[in-house]
Parts: sequence; C-alpha cells; structure tokens
Amino acid sequence: MAHAAHPPGKDREPVLSPGRLWTVEEANARLVDLRETLHELRGQVARLRKLHEELARLAAFWGKELDSPDHIDKALKDRLQAEWETLKARVERRVGALHDEGIELKDIDSGLFDFYGLVDGSVACLCWQQGEAEVAFYHAIGGGFRTRKPLPDHPRAR
Repeated sequence: MAHAAHPPGKDREPVLSPGRLWTVEEANARLVDLRETLHELRGQVARLRKLHEELARLAAFWGKELDSPDHIDKALKDRLQAEWETLKARVERRVGALHDEGIELKDIDSGLFDFYGLVDGSVACLCWQQGEAEVAFYHAIGGGFRTRKPLPDHPRAR
C-alpha cells in the first residue's frame, strides 16, 4: 500500500493564466489568514505523516495477512486508512482553494507562498515566506525562491 503524504504545494504546476492577480497591498492584507492556514495545514500534514508511518509499520509487521477480514489489526488499519484518506482530501481541498485564489503554497515546511501579480507590467510571483513581515520580493513565473528579487519601489530595493 503506497501512501505518499507529500507536503502540499510541492507537486503543483504553476498557474499559467491565473484567475486573479494580486497587488502587493492585497497580498499583505491576506498574510494574517495565511499564517493561520499554514499553522493548520502543518498540523494536518504532521498527522498525515504519522498515519503514514503507522500504516507502513503495520504493513511491514503483518504483511498481506493484515488485509484478512478476521485479522486482529484489520480494524485498526481500516480506521487509520480512513482517517488518512479524509485528512488528505481536506488538505488537498484547502491547498486547491488557495490555488484557485491565485495563491500557491510552494513549501509547507518553510512556509513559502507565491501570489500571482504584476511587476513592471508583467505577470510574476509575489513571493512571501513565513517569518517575513510583508511581501517584499518577487520572481518570474518560471523562477523560484532562489531567483527572487526585492520588489521595485520597496524599501529593500533601495
């Protein structure tokens, strides 16, 4: 049984034509909610990882016997599997809702988000990472964290 509890956002493709473009001010106003969302998602992903480990442990210990209807740990396996499926769907829905807003969760562990916006007349990613006070960086759509630059007209750019 394969349970790939990948942190959300790592496998998503960039939005090629975002439904919404954010201004820096709008993105900054959204950070309070994103910090809370990130905290919730991290807790859910941590639980997914624990469930995955427990399911893998049961499978490694019991092997194919675990799926036998009268197996002593079958009910436990089924309960853990159901919780894993439910929680995984909840995380995917939340990350998908952000995506639909034009916000990409790029890395849950570092708390890295991109907002699609305009920089110097071109669509770019307004980049924010947990721990930063505000959105102050951007990068090209095809770029990433390592290619980010201070936003023009931002105090960090001076």
